[in-house]
Amino acid sequence: MNTEETTLDKIRSRPRFKMFTHLSKDEYAENLKKYLAEHQNEFSGNINKEMATIQVESQYDNYWKPRLSLRIETEDGHTAIRGVFGPSSAVWTFFMFLYFLFSILWMTFFTMYYVEKQINSQEFPWSLSASFGMLICITLTYAAARFGQYKSKEEMQKLRKFAEESTLQFEKKV
Repeated sequence: MNTEETTLDKIRSRPRFKMFTHLSKDEYAENLKKYLAEHQNEFSGNINKEMATIQVESQYDNYWKPRLSLRIETEDGHTAIRGVFGPSSAVWTFFMFLYFLFSILWMTFFTMYYVEKQINSQEFPWSLSASFGMLICITLTYAAARFGQYKSKEEMQKLRKFAEESTLQFEKKV
């Protein structure tokens, strides 16, 4: 099976995909359950006719443990499958919160420094140092995210294999 021209091949640069299938929502969910049962030593997950979440079974449970989330929808009379590869939504939300928090604090501290210089005040001499500290926190958050992605690379490849073997055979060109 050549996967170079398929929908799933796009996940190398983008962790999400969308494909159509000739199966109904119930049939697709049943096939996915059957595939998961055949590979229960390697994967675990929760599957129903609307949503499926698959993860790799491993002895490590780091913060960036990837998951494959599949949404099964009906779109224009066809069954559409939307897949997203990545960590749990709680982890995404936490990292976005950190980026938002550190960015707002950086803008606040830098604005305090700038206004202080404009009005020739010495009330906040620490504001420039604090703004650089926030830039360091943003950099550390980015480094933690990249480290988590690096550690989960092997699991992401296994999830890609799961998606290809369980879903690609049912793809229909629309």
